[in-house]
Amino acid sequence: MKDCFSITTYTVQSILGLIGSGDIAIPEIQRPFVWSRTQVRDLIDSLYNGYPTGYLITWKNPDVKIKGGGTAEGKTVLIDGQQRVTALMAALAGLQVLNEDYEHIRIKIAFDPLYDGEDSPFAVLTPALEKSPRWISDISEFFAPDFDSWSFVNDYIEKNEGADPRQVNRGITDLKAIATRQLGVISIDADCSIDQVTDIFIRINSKGAVLSQADFAMSKIAADEVHGGSMLRKAIDYFCHLAVKPEFWSTISSQDKEYMASEYAAKSEWLKGDSDEIYDPDYNDVLRVAFMYKFGRGKLADLVALLSGRDFEERVYKSEIADDSFAKLHDGVVRFMDKGSFRDFTLALRAAGFIAPTLTYSKGAINFAYNLYLRLRDDKAISATDVKRYVQRWYVMSVLTGRYSGSSESVMDRDIRSIAERGFLTFYDEIVRARLSDTFWEVGLPQQLETTSTRTGAWLVYLASQARAADNTLFTSGFKVADVISNIGDIHHIFPKAYLRDKLNAPQRLYNQVANYAYLEKRINIAIGDRRPGDYFSEALYACEAGERYFGDISDADALERNLKANCIPSDIFEMGAEDYEKFLEERRKLMAEKIKGYFLGL
Repeated sequence: MKDCFSITTYTVQSILGLIGSGDIAIPEIQRPFVWSRTQVRDLIDSLYNGYPTGYLITWKNPDVKIKGGGTAEGKTVLIDGQQRVTALMAALAGLQVLNEDYEHIRIKIAFDPLYDGEDSPFAVLTPALEKSPRWISDISEFFAPDFDSWSFVNDYIEKNEGADPRQVNRGITDLKAIATRQLGVISIDADCSIDQVTDIFIRINSKGAVLSQADFAMSKIAADEVHGGSMLRKAIDYFCHLAVKPEFWSTISSQDKEYMASEYAAKSEWLKGDSDEIYDPDYNDVLRVAFMYKFGRGKLADLVALLSGRDFEERVYKSEIADDSFAKLHDGVVRFMDKGSFRDFTLALRAAGFIAPTLTYSKGAINFAYNLYLRLRDDKAISATDVKRYVQRWYVMSVLTGRYSGSSESVMDRDIRSIAERGFLTFYDEIVRARLSDTFWEVGLPQQLETTSTRTGAWLVYLASQARAADNTLFTSGFKVADVISNIGDIHHIFPKAYLRDKLNAPQRLYNQVANYAYLEKRINIAIGDRRPGDYFSEALYACEAGERYFGDISDADALERNLKANCIPSDIFEMGAEDYEKFLEERRKLMAEKIKGYFLGL
C-alpha cells in the first residue's frame, strides 16, 4: 500500500490551472453541483483563514498500448474533491455550475474588505448586500487577470467615505492570498486496485463516504476523450434524472443542444411522458445492467479494468480492448434506455403484482431481472411470452430467497456465467428445484414471515400475490388491496395492538408481526377499534347470515368466507382471543406461505 500513492501539495491556483489545462480531469463535472451556497462560502472562509480543507484524491489511468506500437499516457482523474474544486471554480473563476435541476447558475460570494473580526468577511450574495457599497458583490473579480488593485482601492474609498485605504488594501491582499493556499493531493498510482483506492478514500475522507464500483466506472467513462465518454456519461445521468422528473426534458431540450444532437436524445425522450415509478434507476443500476447484459460479467471492477484496456491474461493495457469495451458498454446502455425494452420489463413486474415502489426494494433483484430480460429476448429459442414468465419467476425467487441482497456481485457473476455455460432453462430448473423445495415452502417461508419488517422479501411477495389476484381488502367487496398498498396507514392489526398490550403486555416486536397485518379501509379500522378478534369477526359473520348492517360491506356469508381466505385469515378466527395469538400467527404464516406458493406456480 505504501508504494501505491504519493502525497504532494499544490496551490489553489495551480490546481485550477491543471484542471483548466486538462492535466487533471474532473469526471463528475457534468453531474449536478450539490453543495449549498453557504458551503461554498464556508470553503472560501476556511481558505482565507488558512484552515485545512481536506485532501483531494487523484487516480492516474494506466498507460495503454496502442496499435502499431508505443503507449498512450493515461489521464489523471480527480476521484474525490469535485465539489470543493467546483466550488473554487465557481467562486474564484466565476464559472457557472449545474444545480440539481441541471440548470446553469452562478454562485456569487460577497466580500467585506472592512471586516473587523466578527463573524466572517464572506457572505452569500443577497439583494441587500448587492446594494451595499461596503460589500463587494463577487469575489471572482479579484482573481481576474486584468484586476487592478490600485484602481479598485481608490474607487472603493470614494464609495465608502472614511474607510481606511490601508485596511481595504490589506483585506484585498489577504483575499487574493487564497490563490496561494496549499491543498494536499493524494496521487494514486495506476496499478492500485479498486479495493486499495477505496480503502485510501475511506481512511482519508472525513465523512466516511464509500466510493462504489459504479463511481469508478463513471469516472473512467467521463474522463474518456476518444470514445465519446463524456456524452455517454451525460446520457446515463440524464436518463436517470428524467426517470424521476419527466419535466426535466424541457430543460434538456432548451439548454443542451449538444445532447439534443446526439443519438441518446431520441432514446431518452420517451421519458418526458413517463410517470411509472416501479423502477427509477440510478447510474449504478444502468451500469450494472448494461455490463451484465453485454459483457457477461457481474463485477463492476472488471468494467473499470476493461474500459482502461486491461488484458487479464497478459496483464497489460491495450487500446483495442478499451475500444471494444466502450463499444459494448455503449450498446448496453442504449439497449437499457430503449423504450420498448424498459416498458415491457416494468410491465412484467406490474403484471406479477409489483405495482408500487414500496414493493420493489431490492434493486439488485430488479437489475439482474432486467439483465435477464434483455438476454432472453435475444434468445430465439424462448418466445416473448415465456420471457416475461421466466423473468417474473426469477425475480420472485430472487426476492423470496434474498439471492441478490448484501454483497451480491459474486452471486450475479456466478449466475451469469452459469447461464452462459449451461443455458438458461437448464440453470433455471436447477436453481428453482434447489431453492424453492417443499422444505422451503413448508418450513423456510413461514419462518421468513416471523418478522416485524415490512421490507422482508416474503411480505413483499405476499402483497404482490394479493395485488395480482385483485384481492379485496379485509371485510370489503370492492376495495382492492392494490388500491391501498402504498399507504401504510391502511394496515390493520388483526389482533389490535392496544388489545394485545392490555391482555398480554405484548411488546412491539410481538404485536407488529407482519402475520398480524392486513389492509382494510380506514373507516373499518376505526369501527373495529381495539376489540377482541373473535368478537368483531363473529359480528361480521352473524351480520352476513342475518342480512344486517355492520362495519364492513360484505353481505353474504360465502363472500365473507372468500374474503377471509384471500386475506389468509385462519378459519377458527371467530373463537380467538389474546390467549390464541401465538397459534394465530403460526396458522396465518402457513396460509400466507401457501398463497405465495400458489402465486409463484401460477406465474
